[in-house]
Amino acid sequence: MAVKEVVALERCLGLNSGKYSSRAQAAGKIPILQTNKGPSLVGISTIASHLVKEAKKEELLGSSAEEKAVVQQWLEYRITCIDRVSSKEDIRNVLKDLNHYLKDKVYVAGNAVTLADILIYYGLHPVIAGLSIQEKETYINVSRWFSHIQNYPGIRQHLPGLVFIKNRIYSSNH
Repeated sequence: MAVKEVVALERCLGLNSGKYSSRAQAAGKIPILQTNKGPSLVGISTIASHLVKEAKKEELLGSSAEEKAVVQQWLEYRITCIDRVSSKEDIRNVLKDLNHYLKDKVYVAGNAVTLADILIYYGLHPVIAGLSIQEKETYINVSRWFSHIQNYPGIRQHLPGLVFIKNRIYSSNH
C-alpha cells in the first residue's frame, strides 16, 4: 500500500512517477525511491517530504517552525501508530486519539492542508472504509476531517469516496 500512496502523492503534486520498490519489514512494506541524484530514499515520510520539496510545494510541510514540527510529529504518528494497527482495539485507540485532537481543528497542522493530512488520510482510508455508519458517527471529528480531506482537489484519486452521512427517512404524521 505504501508504494501506491507515494505514487498517488506524486500525482497530487503534479510530479512524474519515480522508480519505486519496497522491502518487507515487521510493520509491512517500506517504500524505497531510487533517485538519480544520490542514494535511495527509504520510508514513506522521507520520500513524501522529498517529493513535496521536488514539487516546490514546501507549504505542505508547514508555514512556521512550530507548524513544521507538528507536521513531522503527525508523520511519525502515521508510521508508529496508524501503520501498526493490528486489532480492533488499536483502531479504536487511534480513532479516539485523533477524534479528540481534531475536536477544534479543520486540519491536522495549521490552517491549511499539509503533508500530514494527506498521509494520515491515505493511512486511515482502509480503516475508515471498514467502519459502519454508526461507528463513523462515534468518531464525528475524524469523520468530518476525513470527508473534508477526501474532497480536497487531487488527494483522493484512485481511492473510493467514503460515505459518512446516513440519510434518515422520517414518516410524515401531519
